[in-house]
Formats: sequence, C-alpha cells, structure tokens
Amino acid sequence: MSTTLNTSGQFITLVSRIFLSLIFIVSGVGKIASPYATIGYITSVGAPMPEVAYAIAIIIEVGFGLALLFGFKAKLAAAVIAVFTLAAAFLFHTDFANQIQTIMFLKNVTIIGGLLQIVAYGAGGFSIDNRK
Repeated sequence: MSTTLNTSGQFITLVSRIFLSLIFIVSGVGKIASPYATIGYITSVGAPMPEVAYAIAIIIEVGFGLALLFGFKAKLAAAVIAVFTLAAAFLFHTDFANQIQTIMFLKNVTIIGGLLQIVAYGAGGFSIDNRK
C-alpha cells in the first residue's frame, strides 16, 4: 500500500485537521476575549494556579491549534492537544449524573481519538509537514 495520498485523501486529511483544530482555536480566542470569566471558571473547579492554567490553555488551544490546522509539527501538536483534552475532560466533565457533562466528557474522548490518528499517521495532505 502506498503512503502517498491521492488528491481526495489529501483533501480529506486537510478537512480533518480543520475540523479538529477549529474547536480549540475558537475556544482559545474566546478565552482571550474573556480572561476573567475563564479564570473564574477554572477557579470554580478547584484547579491550582488558575492564571497559569489559563495561560497554558491559550497557548495550547491557539498555538498548537494553529499548528494542527496548518499541519506544522502536527504529530507533536496533536499529542499535546490530546493530553490537554484528556486533562480537561477529567477536570471539568466528570459529573456523570449530569447528562450534558457525560456528553461533554465523551466528546472530549472522541476528539482525542481523532487527534491520536494524527499522532499515528501524521498531518496528511496540504500540510507544512508534507510540503514538497
């Protein structure tokens, strides 16, 4: 089996990176727009050093989200975002008596699955990692 993607495969991997990165980039920009609300929410769940957690969240969501979008060091970006997403799932979405929180937890797990595909197979087509 060839490791070279055909045009449709390149397009699909691009769309996949767009879809996976979009939630992080939009969320990170939202955090930048509303720092006090975000820090307050982080504080409300008892996370230590909420201001530091806020800064880390922005770096990961915006910085690594953009790296994933453009396919730059995509395996690393996807791995970092996957760990971040797992931590967020356990920190913010473990009230399994609340159906919405259960769905949010499962959404995070599902996103991690997509990110791990990139960790395993790379950025795919139309990416900086695979430019010719």
